[in-house]
Amino acid sequence: MKKKDLFLGGGILFAACVLFLVMNLMQYVQAKENGQKENQEKQVVIKVDGEVYGRYALDEDQVIEVQEGDFYNRIRIEDGKAYMEEADCPDGYCEEQGKINNRTQTIVCLPHKLVVEIEEVENSDDSQNEKEHLPDTISK
Repeated sequence: MKKKDLFLGGGILFAACVLFLVMNLMQYVQAKENGQKENQEKQVVIKVDGEVYGRYALDEDQVIEVQEGDFYNRIRIEDGKAYMEEADCPDGYCEEQGKINNRTQTIVCLPHKLVVEIEEVENSDDSQNEKEHLPDTISK
Protein backbone atom coordinates (compact mmCIF):
# COMPACT_ATOMS: atom_id res chain seq x y z
CA MET A 1 0.00 0.00 0.00
CA LYS A 2 1.36 3.34 -1.01
CA LYS A 3 1.29 6.52 0.97
CA LYS A 4 -0.96 8.19 -1.66
CA ASP A 5 -3.54 5.39 -1.31
CA LEU A 6 -3.64 5.93 2.44
CA PHE A 7 -4.24 9.69 2.03
CA LEU A 8 -6.93 9.04 -0.60
CA GLY A 9 -8.73 6.58 1.68
CA GLY A 10 -8.51 8.98 4.62
CA GLY A 11 -9.84 11.84 2.47
CA ILE A 12 -12.79 9.78 1.29
CA LEU A 13 -13.56 8.70 4.86
CA PHE A 14 -13.37 12.32 6.06
CA ALA A 15 -15.69 13.52 3.25
CA ALA A 16 -18.19 10.77 4.09
CA CYS A 17 -18.20 11.79 7.77
CA VAL A 18 -18.76 15.45 6.90
CA LEU A 19 -21.59 14.52 4.52
CA PHE A 20 -23.18 12.35 7.22
CA LEU A 21 -23.04 15.21 9.76
CA VAL A 22 -24.53 17.70 7.28
CA MET A 23 -27.41 15.34 6.48
CA ASN A 24 -28.16 14.81 10.18
CA LEU A 25 -28.10 18.56 10.76
CA MET A 26 -30.55 19.10 7.90
CA GLN A 27 -32.90 16.47 9.35
CA TYR A 28 -32.71 18.13 12.76
CA VAL A 29 -33.54 21.56 11.31
CA GLN A 30 -36.42 20.14 9.28
CA ALA A 31 -37.83 18.31 12.30
CA LYS A 32 -37.64 21.52 14.34
CA GLU A 33 -39.49 23.46 11.60
CA ASN A 34 -42.20 20.77 11.48
CA GLY A 35 -42.56 21.05 15.24
CA GLN A 36 -43.08 24.78 14.91
CA LYS A 37 -45.68 24.23 12.19
CA GLU A 38 -47.63 21.97 14.55
CA ASN A 39 -48.08 25.02 16.79
CA GLN A 40 -49.86 26.75 13.93
CA GLU A 41 -53.61 26.47 13.76
CA LYS A 42 -55.38 26.29 10.40
CA GLN A 43 -58.37 28.49 9.71
CA VAL A 44 -60.89 28.54 6.90
CA VAL A 45 -61.22 32.09 5.56
CA ILE A 46 -64.28 32.95 3.48
CA LYS A 47 -64.13 36.09 1.36
CA VAL A 48 -67.01 37.62 -0.56
CA ASP A 49 -66.13 40.21 -3.21
CA GLY A 50 -62.64 40.58 -1.70
CA GLU A 51 -63.89 41.28 1.84
CA VAL A 52 -63.47 38.76 4.67
CA TYR A 53 -66.86 37.25 5.48
CA GLY A 54 -65.58 35.10 8.35
CA ARG A 55 -62.81 32.94 9.82
CA TYR A 56 -63.53 29.47 11.12
CA ALA A 57 -61.38 26.81 12.82
CA LEU A 58 -60.57 23.91 10.50
CA ASP A 59 -60.51 21.39 13.36
CA GLU A 60 -64.12 22.14 14.39
CA ASP A 61 -66.93 20.48 12.40
CA GLN A 62 -69.47 23.10 11.32
CA VAL A 63 -71.62 24.40 8.47
CA ILE A 64 -71.35 28.00 7.27
CA GLU A 65 -74.17 29.45 5.20
CA VAL A 66 -73.32 32.53 3.15
CA GLN A 67 -76.27 34.50 1.84
CA GLU A 68 -75.44 37.81 0.23
CA GLY A 69 -78.12 39.39 -1.91
CA ASP A 70 -79.55 36.86 -4.35
CA PHE A 71 -77.01 34.08 -3.91
CA TYR A 72 -76.54 31.25 -1.44
CA ASN A 73 -73.52 29.07 -0.63
CA ARG A 74 -73.12 26.43 2.06
CA ILE A 75 -69.59 25.49 3.15
CA ARG A 76 -69.09 22.44 5.35
CA ILE A 77 -66.03 21.90 7.57
CA GLU A 78 -65.71 18.25 8.50
CA ASP A 79 -62.83 16.01 9.60
CA GLY A 80 -60.26 18.80 9.13
CA LYS A 81 -61.36 19.55 5.56
CA ALA A 82 -63.60 22.20 4.04
CA TYR A 83 -65.74 21.89 0.93
CA MET A 84 -68.61 23.60 -0.87
CA GLU A 85 -71.63 21.52 -0.01
CA GLU A 86 -74.27 23.53 -1.86
CA ALA A 87 -74.41 26.58 -4.09
CA ASP A 88 -77.13 28.10 -6.22
CA CYS A 89 -74.76 29.40 -8.89
CA PRO A 90 -75.61 28.46 -12.49
CA ASP A 91 -72.47 26.43 -13.28
CA GLY A 92 -71.90 24.59 -9.95
CA TYR A 93 -68.13 24.31 -10.48
CA CYS A 94 -67.44 25.33 -6.89
CA GLU A 95 -69.17 22.17 -5.65
CA GLU A 96 -66.92 20.05 -7.87
CA GLN A 97 -63.63 21.52 -6.60
CA GLY A 98 -63.39 19.00 -3.77
CA LYS A 99 -62.17 19.21 -0.20
CA ILE A 100 -59.36 21.49 0.93
CA ASN A 101 -57.16 21.33 4.02
CA ASN A 102 -53.94 23.08 3.01
CA ARG A 103 -52.99 26.72 2.55
CA THR A 104 -52.16 26.12 -1.12
CA GLN A 105 -55.72 25.03 -1.95
CA THR A 106 -58.78 27.22 -2.60
CA ILE A 107 -62.40 26.92 -3.61
CA VAL A 108 -63.70 29.67 -5.88
CA CYS A 109 -67.30 30.46 -6.84
CA LEU A 110 -66.88 33.01 -9.64
CA PRO A 111 -70.55 33.97 -10.15
CA HIS A 112 -70.84 34.85 -6.46
CA LYS A 113 -67.29 36.27 -6.12
CA LEU A 114 -66.74 33.93 -3.17
CA VAL A 115 -63.36 32.44 -2.21
CA VAL A 116 -62.70 29.79 0.45
CA GLU A 117 -59.07 29.36 1.49
CA ILE A 118 -56.97 28.00 4.35
CA GLU A 119 -54.65 30.17 6.45
CA GLU A 120 -52.18 29.15 9.12
CA VAL A 121 -52.08 31.27 12.25
CA GLU A 122 -49.93 31.02 15.37
CA ASN A 123 -51.61 29.65 18.46
CA SER A 124 -52.33 32.64 20.66
CA ASP A 125 -51.54 30.73 23.88
CA ASP A 126 -47.97 29.90 22.83
CA SER A 127 -47.22 33.37 21.48
CA GLN A 128 -48.65 34.97 24.62
CA ASN A 129 -46.37 32.84 26.82
CA GLU A 130 -43.36 33.84 24.72
CA LYS A 131 -44.28 37.53 25.01
CA GLU A 132 -44.48 37.26 28.81
CA HIS A 133 -40.86 36.07 29.00
CA LEU A 134 -39.45 38.90 26.89
CA PRO A 135 -37.81 41.77 28.75
CA ASP A 136 -39.51 45.16 28.72
CA THR A 137 -36.25 47.09 28.47
CA ILE A 138 -32.62 46.32 27.87
CA SER A 139 -29.96 48.41 29.59
CA LYS A 140 -26.20 48.26 30.03
